[in-house]
Amino acid sequence: MEDQRPAPYPVEWEADVVLRDGTTMHVRPIRPDDADAIQRFQEGQSERSAYFRFFAPIKRLTDRELARLVTLDHQDRVALVAVRPGADDEGAERDDVLGVARFDVITDGEAEVAFNIADSVQGKGLASVLLEHVAAAARERGVRRFTAEVLPQNASMLGVFRDAGYEISQHLDDGIVSVGIDLDPTERSRAVMADREHRAEARSMASLLSARRVLLVGPGSEGHDGSPEALLARRVLDAQRNDPGDTELVVLDPPGDVPDGVEHAAGWDAVGQVDLALLAVGPEHAVEVVRRLAATGARGVVVLSGGYAEVGTDGMERRRELLRVAHAAGMRVVGPVSYGLLTTTPGAALRASLALQPPRAGVVGLFCQSAAAAVTLTATLERRGLGVSSLVSAGHRADVSGNDLMQYWQDDDATEVVCLYLESIGNPRKFSRIARRLSAVKPVVVTTAGRSGQVVPPGHAVRATHAPRRLLDELLRQSGVIQAANTHQLMDIAQVLAHQPLPAGSRVGILASSAALAALVAEAAASAGLTVAASSDFLRPHAREEQITQTVDALYAPGACDAVVVVDVPVVQPRTGAIARAVAQAAARTGRTTVASMLGLHGMPDELTAEAPDGRTVRIPAFSTPEDAVVALGKVVDHAGSRAEERGHYVVPDGVDARRARRLVERWLLDSEGRDLDLEQATELLACYGIELWPARCVRTGDEAVAAADELGWPVALKSTSSALRHRNDLGGVRLDITDADVLRDDVTRLHGVATSVLGEEEPEFEVQSMAPPGVACVVRSAEDPLFGPMVSFGLAGDAVDLLDDVAHAIPPLTDVDVSAMVSTVRAAPRLYGYGGAPPADVDALEDVLARVSVMADDLPELASLELYPVVVAGQGASVLHAKVRLRPAGRRADSLRRALPG
Repeated sequence: MEDQRPAPYPVEWEADVVLRDGTTMHVRPIRPDDADAIQRFQEGQSERSAYFRFFAPIKRLTDRELARLVTLDHQDRVALVAVRPGADDEGAERDDVLGVARFDVITDGEAEVAFNIADSVQGKGLASVLLEHVAAAARERGVRRFTAEVLPQNASMLGVFRDAGYEISQHLDDGIVSVGIDLDPTERSRAVMADREHRAEARSMASLLSARRVLLVGPGSEGHDGSPEALLARRVLDAQRNDPGDTELVVLDPPGDVPDGVEHAAGWDAVGQVDLALLAVGPEHAVEVVRRLAATGARGVVVLSGGYAEVGTDGMERRRELLRVAHAAGMRVVGPVSYGLLTTTPGAALRASLALQPPRAGVVGLFCQSAAAAVTLTATLERRGLGVSSLVSAGHRADVSGNDLMQYWQDDDATEVVCLYLESIGNPRKFSRIARRLSAVKPVVVTTAGRSGQVVPPGHAVRATHAPRRLLDELLRQSGVIQAANTHQLMDIAQVLAHQPLPAGSRVGILASSAALAALVAEAAASAGLTVAASSDFLRPHAREEQITQTVDALYAPGACDAVVVVDVPVVQPRTGAIARAVAQAAARTGRTTVASMLGLHGMPDELTAEAPDGRTVRIPAFSTPEDAVVALGKVVDHAGSRAEERGHYVVPDGVDARRARRLVERWLLDSEGRDLDLEQATELLACYGIELWPARCVRTGDEAVAAADELGWPVALKSTSSALRHRNDLGGVRLDITDADVLRDDVTRLHGVATSVLGEEEPEFEVQSMAPPGVACVVRSAEDPLFGPMVSFGLAGDAVDLLDDVAHAIPPLTDVDVSAMVSTVRAAPRLYGYGGAPPADVDALEDVLARVSVMADDLPELASLELYPVVVAGQGASVLHAKVRLRPAGRRADSLRRALPG
């Protein structure tokens, strides 16, 4: 009898998604108990929508049709549904289906796909989201191509296929358009997904930060005055009393008296419609509160209180349930343990935070995670006089993260500088992708907790990582952001970027109050990578006004320098302010980047303010020490230079057969938990990416070695296959340039002795290989990390390089500029360019190998590790002499080819 057991439910396909209008929805595989929901969905469709889906105006499905639609094997027959919570006539909860995407395998690697979207959500991008998710599921099941039959009148569905960025074909046959879609991702499909993700996530953040009517849900009279929830609710009310901005606050269940100007709702029925909710309730009540919020129209929830992942497994489960309920109802979640969010938009200033004194208006978008960090940063902003456009504290960032805010700030005209203080990064690949895009148009300044950025504070859900500590630095550099060493430096750099133009170059003019001080500042400037201009000067004590004006005018003369550092630290006499006035006026007049360190001034003082010819107010940032000023300026100069450089294009090597590689990997991993590829398999897989592995033969005896040399061609190299001896000339594990059969037999005998004496091997194996052209030996590696995803590294071969960790790292996908930088930035790189009179190596050929490895690592999450060692780079060409390849079943990457929220 045929086995009728149900197929395992693929829970990993479940996801919360953001639609084009910024609202959220839950996507999951269809289940047999969805039959009633599917029937309701079909009955609710218009005649036109039903006709487009079934080519007939079907209003109601038969029991047999329903059973076929909801009973699937999740292998050859797959369906995903987009759902939101609903209720029946008696108020019982249920899922309402708003979209269906399904495929049925028709031949090996090919499936027929179909979509059906509810009339109420058409035009919101749901079909595009479902296409991403069903395509990802299909690729996991070995399907590489979709086909679909679409009526010519169904222009919207044809547009979904056409605009997705995949390679498609279509033709009209008997009044029906047959569409073919290749599911292998293309550069355009990645760009399309990133653009849609950007617009959706930016809009979801805009809906939170533009909120006007905000609901505070407190613990009520049951929450005693000393409880954390009562204190949080009281703080919000006190903040509203101090500065309500343009926010209309409604409070439900306050922990005591309600101040004037705040609406007190007697119950949920009195709440009405709101834009945003603040939760100061215990975690045991939060989920029910979010369910009640669904009826208020709230677009987001800010969870101020704790008691979630930081308290253990039960708390983590509460957090997941909170996200599930909020996302299903179309809401984003900020927190838990958030300080809140606020904006300074004139006429629409949002106050939804614990800040008693919100920051002044400015152009800096500021993101942090913990509430404690928000307290510190807001105090620093106040002390420096630095303003913000918006401030968001994500707390434990269960949902909303810095990635979402970067998406929003890219299009926000009020934000000119983006500052991020990151205690953890949950999705580094997505961060890199978004930051690279944002930093091309606005400066992004980032500081991370700890030197590695791999700190996992309590309550943060972060995948484990085995990446080297330097990888985060490489990721930030690759993303084009400015790295700050700490929050102090973060604010230093923000001061310059917010109030000064980007410098045109690295020549810095120095004006100091003594010759000794000028020399010290010049040394600091050189250390920061700046070039001291000849126009630099100093002013003696008691300098007259006309002398000050003459010196300052010379420093700000056309072409004299690109930026100015002014240091005024009088020793005996009090500072007069004459230098500050002259410098402020010159900086405003010329538009030249200027920073200052003057005794008694810090932040954005009025004394260093002047009016530009166009009427703008120009402020010069003041720093506590000259070193702080110079370091901040150096960071800004570096950013200006890198922003002007060509960022390149993603590498697309020719001769790549990703589809064949995918088939090979799936075949080799069938019923396997992981395996190391043998020489033949490694050669075949690398060939799919145009990487030619230098032929070799494994031998055990002298006669076998001679036969292999005759086959491959003399002269040959003889190597031990043991990893301990393979690259060790000094231990006798390698013999090179062997031209004679007798010598080869003798060398086999010698290596046999070394292997048995050093390693204790009884029957050692050796490798015979034709000699490659001489050159510089390099190492190219890749690895799949749970947090960072694919990682690629490059270095020159040798113990000294390994011991000094002279290795460049990067995260694919890479541009041609990224690849070139990996090669040129290692300290031993001069050996590739003709160091010591040696002929230069073929760096282009080396970069080609590195680019192909990066594409391979990006394509194949099953590629657990790859090592090409050595890659010998000669004057012409690069020879890959050995490869170690390990495969293992792939986990789902944090930044996959489908949009999904954390959960």
